[in-house]
Amino acid sequence: MGILTTVVGSYPIPDWLAALPSEQSLADAMAVVLKTQENAGIDILADGELGRFDVNHPETNGMIEYFVRPLANVRSHVGWEDVETFRRESEMAYRGRPSAVVEGAIGPGSLDLPGDFSLARSLTSHKLKFTLTGPHMLCKTLLDRHYASRQELCLAMADVLAEQVAHIEADVVQVDEANLPGHSEEWEWALEGMNRILDRVRTTPAVHLCFGNYGGQTIQQGSWKNLIDYLGGLHADHVLLELAHRSNWELPALKRVSDSVRLGLGVIDIKSNVVESAEEIARQIDETVAVVGPERIACINPDCGFWMLKRLVADRKIEALVEGRDLYEKAGG
Repeated sequence: MGILTTVVGSYPIPDWLAALPSEQSLADAMAVVLKTQENAGIDILADGELGRFDVNHPETNGMIEYFVRPLANVRSHVGWEDVETFRRESEMAYRGRPSAVVEGAIGPGSLDLPGDFSLARSLTSHKLKFTLTGPHMLCKTLLDRHYASRQELCLAMADVLAEQVAHIEADVVQVDEANLPGHSEEWEWALEGMNRILDRVRTTPAVHLCFGNYGGQTIQQGSWKNLIDYLGGLHADHVLLELAHRSNWELPALKRVSDSVRLGLGVIDIKSNVVESAEEIARQIDETVAVVGPERIACINPDCGFWMLKRLVADRKIEALVEGRDLYEKAGG
């Protein structure tokens, strides 16, 4: 099998779903997202993460609150004193408030990731991935009033997510971490938490890493060369990386990553409305293969999710992704 095409996860919220949210509207919107990818020829689909969107937290597209607020012993009502404490202690500069407050040993509560996946699974027979936010990022958005350290909270979060992941039969289960690349000094305890989840995946485990995106802006600074040991230590089949927006200057560093982990190449810049040409994508694949070798490439993908783009732009970028891969392979890649 050659290089596969996939998306990272999120898709722009259809206006009609935001205006008239209902269980039926969600199913209809999810079907549209999946069919859009099918029509474009994407190999591994995602449901667009539409079920996680919360109009009260549009800045994270449900990436945080959706996972932490249902948990047991986690308080979603955040008071003034909580906010002040979080601002003093937190390293999450882009958040002014904690996502919730941990007041005891966390448990699954009403979180039901397998149940949420079942809707998407019922809407397509194609290969399908399930995505979830990783424990490192989630724990750093919380105000912790129970655990002794951030690491301990991370591992507790990982255990809750791992138990749910073990019951999800997606073709690929992908864990997303958008904070670690800017805090590479935390990689060792972040890796332990991540691997607890990956070890429970029953199918193909994957990880997505990026430097954040809000309104087309990069949230964090850093370099993949600071995470070589983390990337090589992942118990994952492949790791999807933000590369298109950053160009290919980091490829020599990625060559040092253990060959036990394959790479997902970010060849679509989601921080730009400009739609890449098939020629540009094929050239980026070719340049990467020349450095790391063809056997290291698991898939090509966007840098991150599409949720901040207009649907028209996202759809054209999805089509370009497949066209670029096909052009590369037609040329003998």
